[in-house]
Amino acid sequence: MFSLEKVETFRQEVKKSRFLATAAPVTGEEAAKAFIRDHSDPTANHNCWAWRVGPLYRFNDDGEPSGTAGKPILQAIDGQALDGVAVVVTRWFGGVLLGSGGLIRAYGGTAASCLRAAEKRPIIARVEARIVCAFTDLALVQARLSAHEAVQVLAQDYTATGAEFVAAIHKQHLADVRQMVADVTSGRAMLSIATQDEPSA
Repeated sequence: MFSLEKVETFRQEVKKSRFLATAAPVTGEEAAKAFIRDHSDPTANHNCWAWRVGPLYRFNDDGEPSGTAGKPILQAIDGQALDGVAVVVTRWFGGVLLGSGGLIRAYGGTAASCLRAAEKRPIIARVEARIVCAFTDLALVQARLSAHEAVQVLAQDYTATGAEFVAAIHKQHLADVRQMVADVTSGRAMLSIATQDEPSA
């Protein structure tokens, strides 16, 4: 799976109608709504859109015949294995009716061309882990976690006997990190999983 690095646009004309696709990475439903609001042109005839963030998705035809705009835009997102992405396709009507098939091709094709041109980044599945260690192991555990490129320490709290870390770990490196924590503390530290499959850049 991939997401986008930044906002991307693509313009084309289809039978005198002008189409502008604007795509961007989004982190959730509120961010997607804000992006759509900010990139819809009130002077245009239609601002059709779609977004996907994990299992959540929405699309809207904005007055075009049902199924001819929002759904093809979503299919363009899904067809390129993208996640955390919102797309608005704005249409200025040129006086020539496109028909249902023409609309599907115009909206879906404009969105797809925009997404193909966009700079992408891979989405890496992460797990959130809790690591508990004693004061005697604290400095070494802290140093090793900070130095590991697959680990992002999110929080650190002190306890009566030592410290507790909350860290996001790339899923594919979880076994390695678990082994590292066990090795540097001779098995004294404990790593447990909190949540799984959180997407990350």
